[in-house]
Amino acid sequence: MEKSLVGARSVLVLGGARSGKSAYAQSLAEGAAAERLYLATAEPGDAEMAARIARHRAERGAGWATREEPLKLADALLAESGPGRVVLVDCLTLWLSNLMFAGRDVAAEVAHLAQAIGALEGPAVLVSNEVGLGLVPETKLGREFRDWQGRANREVAEACDAVVFVAAGLATLIKPAPRPALKLR
Repeated sequence: MEKSLVGARSVLVLGGARSGKSAYAQSLAEGAAAERLYLATAEPGDAEMAARIARHRAERGAGWATREEPLKLADALLAESGPGRVVLVDCLTLWLSNLMFAGRDVAAEVAHLAQAIGALEGPAVLVSNEVGLGLVPETKLGREFRDWQGRANREVAEACDAVVFVAAGLATLIKPAPRPALKLR
């Protein structure tokens, strides 16, 4: 793991679409342990998504086991976590949309995930999109999704030891972060 993340057992990697967050998260995981599990939340709902999943699996190469879990992420993470094994969760954004479309209790599922992060027996890297930096979505469903994603990212960030934000392929550590002292005049 990078020098600035030494001692972090759980890391949340945030960023926008195509920001480089997944590649960064993969490099963190590859530096953390020889035994690696990719915990995928995507489902191949159409040909394009199936091709995307196959391409990502090929890009990871040897040395990675894969488990697909679109809904019961916290339970899968707890089951797969162990000493000497890193779990890479990619991504919380697809997991959240899966929960919403399945009619699940999103608040309870996110709380369960945050609780699970604190109980992991091995290191984990979780990837999520930061969707709240753009335009307000036009539809009610889009606004609900954006709001839930923001809440989920906050809860997971609080549960993780470290948080990294990736933009344009560049990573910035945002937790732990120095807290500047304000001076009164």
